Amino acid sequence: MGKPSLSLGLTIFVSLSLTASSYSISSSSSCSPIFLKPSSPSTSPKATPSDLLSLLGSKSQSSTINPLVAQELSSCFKFLVPFTPNVNKLCQQKYPNRKVLNLKQKGDLCQREEEDELVWWPPQPVLELARLAVDSGGDPAAIQRALDPTMITVPDVEGSKVNRCELTRTPYGRRFISEELNSYLEFLFELILARGPAVGLNVSLSRYDLFHGHLFLAIDTGRLGILFHAKEYPAYDKEVFPYNMGYCQGLM
Repeated sequence: MGKPSLSLGLTIFVSLSLTASSYSISSSSSCSPIFLKPSSPSTSPKATPSDLLSLLGSKSQSSTINPLVAQELSSCFKFLVPFTPNVNKLCQQKYPNRKVLNLKQKGDLCQREEEDELVWWPPQPVLELARLAVDSGGDPAAIQRALDPTMITVPDVEGSKVNRCELTRTPYGRRFISEELNSYLEFLFELILARGPAVGLNVSLSRYDLFHGHLFLAIDTGRLGILFHAKEYPAYDKEVFPYNMGYCQGLM
């Protein structure tokens, strides 16, 4: 497949495709949620994407979810940071003003807690983006206005052009105007890379694996989130993965 490349995490730009969906998640006896159209016949209770967000919200929000659906969804959660904040006052004194961290350097317990805090309480530009999403009623244009108008050509990542692989819908992308917001997105990619193995998620920042995510807006609440995609193009294997996925798949 080629060697993983951390350089991909340093060239983050945004090619937005903000969409709203009315699809639902089927509930089964094992943790394998599958998106189905609402018209699909099923006797099992179903959850909407907003149910998933509610389950991760306050106690009053999570209590509105069907208990069977809540149990099914909860069984699928593996958190990279603790779900409930547990702030160490000593660590707060050690790093009182630091914002986005460099995960390429190994840190102590306090640095790990500082990373947790950045997920629980993101920097102000991230909160502002979320506020825009809510105030606009989930209008994608509100997010797009936060982007720098400068068009950035998609780089030739790990020989993608030679292989005729198109990793994005367009040959260009854009960054957010706020550099702190851009740095925070990079931080999230690096955090997934660093902590994934602890929950059984071994990923690499490469064009075959983790290289993008999708911003989404919840229809009912306007809440803003990011859905990261990993294992995007698994290598062809006649026994394990006998599926041809085109020019971007590559070889082992």
